[in-house]
This record gives sequence, C-alpha cells and structure tokens, in this order.
Amino acid sequence: MKICADVGGSFVTLAVVDRAGTISHRRRLTTPADSWDAIVDVFRSFAAIHGADAPLSIALSGFVDPASGVVTSANVRCVSGRRLATDLEAALARPVIVTNDADCFVLAEARRGAARGHQRVFGIILGTGVGGGLVQDGRLLSGAGGVAGEWGHGPIITRSRSDPAATPYFQCGCGRWGCLDTVGAARGLERLHVWLHGENTDSREITARWEAGDARAAATIDLWLELVAGPLATILNTWAATIAPVGGGLSNCGALIRELDIQVRRRMLAMPPAPLLVPASLGADAGLLGAALMADDWVTTHKSLWPLDVTVQSTFRT
Repeated sequence: MKICADVGGSFVTLAVVDRAGTISHRRRLTTPADSWDAIVDVFRSFAAIHGADAPLSIALSGFVDPASGVVTSANVRCVSGRRLATDLEAALARPVIVTNDADCFVLAEARRGAARGHQRVFGIILGTGVGGGLVQDGRLLSGAGGVAGEWGHGPIITRSRSDPAATPYFQCGCGRWGCLDTVGAARGLERLHVWLHGENTDSREITARWEAGDARAAATIDLWLELVAGPLATILNTWAATIAPVGGGLSNCGALIRELDIQVRRRMLAMPPAPLLVPASLGADAGLLGAALMADDWVTTHKSLWPLDVTVQSTFRT
C-alpha cells in the first residue's frame, strides 16, 4: 500500500493505491500553493488516517533534479527550490518519492494503460501546457535537471524577418519566445484562433465547431496541425517510439488526435503503417497510478532499508 498524491497548481488529489493499482480513499483539495506548512499538513493529515508507515509518492507539476533532489515548480511555489523529498521525509517520518507529473502519466500508460507491452514509449500531454516523457523497457528515462521528453519548451517557431506579423510568435510562460507550448497546448489553440480571427473562444468550442464543419475553426485546426505535427514527427524519428499515448484536455477530442496522428506519420521519414498516437486510457488516474509505480520501484530498490530507514534520498529515477 502506498499513499499517492497528484499535486498541481490548483488541486491536490490524494489516494491509497495498492500493489494491483486499485485506488481507494480518494480526496481532492485546493492546493495551498504558497504555504509550505499548509501543504505539509495536507500530507500529514491524510497519512495519519490512511497511511500508517506507508511511503508517500507524489506526482508533481514541476521538475526534480535527479542529482540534488531540488524541485522547480512554477505552479506550486512553496515547494520550488526545496529538496522536497528530503524535507517531507523529515516532516512526515516516512519515505517520500517525488516525480514529474508527465513522467508519472507516461509510466502509468506504459505499464498499465494504452502503451502496455511496448518497449519504447513517448507520452504526450496536450492540455493546459505541452509536455511529455520517455519510457524504455518499462523504466523512465531522465536527463539533466530531471528533464526528458519535454518537447513543449525551446524556440521552435521563429519570426519572419521580412514579415514579422506573418508568424504566430508568442512569449512562453517559461520566459522564452516561440516555444511549442505557446501554440500547441489548449491555451495555444485558443491563442491561434484569436491570432487568425480576432475571436476569443474556448478550445473545446473550437474543436466542436471544427467537427461540425465550421470554416473558421477548420482554419485554426489546420494551422495548429501544421505547427504541432512537424516537431512531433521529428521527435518520433529520433526516439523511434512504437506508440505515443496522448493525454490532457485536447486528447478528449478523438477526431483531433486521429488527424494529428495522420499528419505526424505523413511527415516521418518512414511512414508507419499503423497509428502511433493513441488516446491515453487511464484518464485522471494516470498521475496517481504512475506515482504508485514509482513507489513500487523505490521499495524494490531499497528493500534492505524499508521500512526502517527514511533518510535516504528518494527521488528515484533512471
């Protein structure tokens, strides 16, 4: 049994997850994003009722440096800059594992969801932001600073020198300009619609209008596909994933993901005959299930210490 938490900027979802992946005692609370004491109390209160000495595994909206354990999170400001696992272990007297939420998503889909049985998986998030993660042989891969598979950030779009207004070139929340996140996420789709038509419209309405044959929505979706499919094809050429489960709000439009898959495969050097992009199957549970799998891996790796020694550094990545 593990205590698992999916921590975002708006909400914390807590639950107990057993070895089989059964979720129970689910609770959803507003995230105290600016108060360290309050967020510790959220975990402490839940653990006191349900946890005994079980480990706490967190899927976090943020990155964990695998060398230092230091967390960077724009949405949960009270944990940013902390060695979060170590600090929570000291406060809660139990092992704590902290993993990026997109990584938890792809790990869960690779082991329990739509990508089960595949050797090499690229998990894609198309929601409020653009994110991703990499799994090979059932194990997460990580890079410097805990970043791997994060294709939403970095200057992908450049402004035309001869006609700057001809390019949808926006500043990203990360501070850079031209990131794919600025156009590929749900907010990016909305931004493109404003840029093309001067009309503020929710992403769900844009996709619904597109499916209904609306010309303006079709122009927005066509531009979105053009901007997103190329970089994604390049990633899949490089990573050679055999499947790419897609989560996040835009994945709820099955027709959009099917069309994106077609456009991506057409742009690859060797067009795969079967779809690569598939809707994720675990829904909102993916973060909790991925966190639980990370806890299982931690317990296996540290079984000689568990449950007596909780002072080890618990941000477990490979």
